[in-house]
Amino acid sequence: MPVNAAPRRLRSLFPLVLLSFVASLPAFADTHPGQSALVREVAKDTGKDPLALNALLDHAKMQQSILDAMNRPAESKPWSAYRPIFMTQKRIDDGVAFYRAHRDLLDRIGKQYGVEPQYIVAIIGVETFYGRVTGRYKVLDALVTLGFYYPKRAPYFRQQLKTLLELPDNQLAGPLDTLTGSYAGAQGWGQFMPDSIRDYGVDEDGDGHIDLMNSLPDILASVANYFAKHGWVTGGPVAARAQADGAARPLGDWQAKPQWPLEQLEAWGYAPFQHLNPGEPTSLLTLAGAGGPEQWFTFNNFQVITTYNRSPMYAMAVNQLAQAIVDGVHDADAAGGVQ
Repeated sequence: MPVNAAPRRLRSLFPLVLLSFVASLPAFADTHPGQSALVREVAKDTGKDPLALNALLDHAKMQQSILDAMNRPAESKPWSAYRPIFMTQKRIDDGVAFYRAHRDLLDRIGKQYGVEPQYIVAIIGVETFYGRVTGRYKVLDALVTLGFYYPKRAPYFRQQLKTLLELPDNQLAGPLDTLTGSYAGAQGWGQFMPDSIRDYGVDEDGDGHIDLMNSLPDILASVANYFAKHGWVTGGPVAARAQADGAARPLGDWQAKPQWPLEQLEAWGYAPFQHLNPGEPTSLLTLAGAGGPEQWFTFNNFQVITTYNRSPMYAMAVNQLAQAIVDGVHDADAAGGVQ
């Protein structure tokens, strides 16, 4: 037998022995169901260290309070109860003050993106009371809870968690394990979900970092960019009150996408309270107001707001707050001079 024959045979057996040993090791259970599969996907897509990703997710906690909040959204209220949440005098006054304090920046961004500044202000007014209430939940906790423990919408929130883990550091307001936001995992003054940060976040101040928590230019430009990318029409109508006559044709459920020319709805017995382009595409929305049913024509820009939050009541609150803010700005300018 050649002198090196036995060692060669042993070397050829070594990989099989190693595989057998590894297979015999106990499997470590995921801290969260489906965690290891997600980590593999993120590591494959980004090259990030699986051990570091697992460490982040291991420290995230399932929060029952998040699940409870998801099951009692404000949008479950009727319009008569929903509207007073956002259309308070303080929210209007603070919106007017915010607009006037940051008029130059807002006007520049509004012109740049083709979005009226009052709608940018109204979004952050509805979402976070102009940056005061950005959420107390850890974003990782929120997205882990909803991505792994909320079957009703788990695919959506799992994708948001994956996107969050894949975002580069210069698109985050801080280290992943320190980020806070809403119970749904939204962050910053405009409450952007991770895919919106990735797709619509703007480094408006040019510092190489998209910061939706601490940079007002980035915050405002990102909201405007979101609207612009979703098809906002500069100067276009958003919503207008309608009145039905006694013989008005019954219509089906409201659709966010405008369904008919306004003149068609007028022919069917729905009259606008103001002059509007008769060819403007519109849908008809009925809301349960404090004084009874309210009927509204909704247009393309209303649909754009519903891409931010699909509830028509949310879109109507943003629209009405925006109108109250711009009216308040005009009144303040007339009374005390333009700031």
